[in-house]
Amino acid sequence: MIQRVQTLYLGLAIIMLSVVTFGVTLFSFVNETSRFSFNAYGILETNIKTGEKIGFESFPLYIGTIALSLLCVIAIMSYKNLARQYKLGRTIFGLYFISLVGILVLSIYGDSMIEAKTTAREMGLGFFLFVAGFPFTFLANTGIKRDKRLLESLDRLR
Repeated sequence: MIQRVQTLYLGLAIIMLSVVTFGVTLFSFVNETSRFSFNAYGILETNIKTGEKIGFESFPLYIGTIALSLLCVIAIMSYKNLARQYKLGRTIFGLYFISLVGILVLSIYGDSMIEAKTTAREMGLGFFLFVAGFPFTFLANTGIKRDKRLLESLDRLR
């Protein structure tokens, strides 16, 4: 289980998703007086000059990141059943892609959601970590597929 390459890739995806879940800023919208920071828990509005918190709007993205992390753990633990692991890997890849597209749309059109005219848009560390975890799920799927083909070819030789 540990020596397989897909375990390494899914583990890296879990690390990336867990860092995003801990509340790292995904992106921020800035106007003349305040900054709107979007993280896994919601949108935090702070004053630029004083740094004090003005408001908070809940947006539970952490549920999706925790669900993706748990699916990755389940996929790692189902190493004895490659067919199930392959199905889980495809499911993880699809859900990760949908959530990545959703975050990209939020980062582009999110200033209309907060109903404030923004002057700048800043991408945070969480955004780059979330995007960096996506190729690891693809590489894990290729590793699972390679193992599945290897076992099928061994079954033909028997």
